[in-house]
Amino acid sequence: MKIAIQLYTVREYFDSVDQVKETAEKLAKIGFRYVETAGCANLKPEEFRKIMDDAGLKICSSHVGVDAIIKEPEVVIEQQNILGAIVCNSSWPGAETFDTEGIKKTAEKIARAGEILKKNNMLLGYHNHGIEFAKCNGKTWLEIIMETCSEDILTTQIDTYWVQYGGGDPAYWIKKYSNRLNSIHFKDMGMSNDNKQAMVPVGAGNLNWKKILEEAGRSSAKYAIMEMDFSPLVPLWDAIKIGFENMKKWGLEVE
Repeated sequence: MKIAIQLYTVREYFDSVDQVKETAEKLAKIGFRYVETAGCANLKPEEFRKIMDDAGLKICSSHVGVDAIIKEPEVVIEQQNILGAIVCNSSWPGAETFDTEGIKKTAEKIARAGEILKKNNMLLGYHNHGIEFAKCNGKTWLEIIMETCSEDILTTQIDTYWVQYGGGDPAYWIKKYSNRLNSIHFKDMGMSNDNKQAMVPVGAGNLNWKKILEEAGRSSAKYAIMEMDFSPLVPLWDAIKIGFENMKKWGLEVE
């Protein structure tokens, strides 16, 4: 698997064109060669792509909402073609009711988005947070979603932190969807001094990375994508560097 970073991590440094350029260059200097987008920092896709290209960063995938794919498919497809991202990962779009039938309806909505992308030679992946580990009739919402959507239209992007947050074992869920993974979000969980769960640099927390890496290495995932939604215990850029160096030490690929 190749190391990448989700650009949501550095969203605070995307306030202007110059800042986006500086941030892209800083990521490249750390050693990153692949990025996953979460929007284009209010820039045109062409402009955003050029900044990434100039910094030597390739866009491996994008995070795009299910509703956007369904409501504005032409816009999404055009943007992804410009960015060069054939994989879109989406997260929970909400449900009308929190029972098996309601979750299935949500899954069918996700499937419609997957069908739209497939017709345009693109791939949809489902990105979990913690909510998908709630259960209906003994099954997690994630299981209901993945069972409702066929393998040819929906892959998955397991997020290690949010699996743990939801009470699951990241290695177990990576193994469960081993052949349906397009990528894995590498995030670590630690504890603060006031007894609160905290997102910490990858490799500096308490997740069982030995097991995670074993299962990830056997899976179809092509990218190990670092993301920090927030970094409460370590300055963000320090956390990014620590995580990158740990991922390199684990044998994950840079180029």
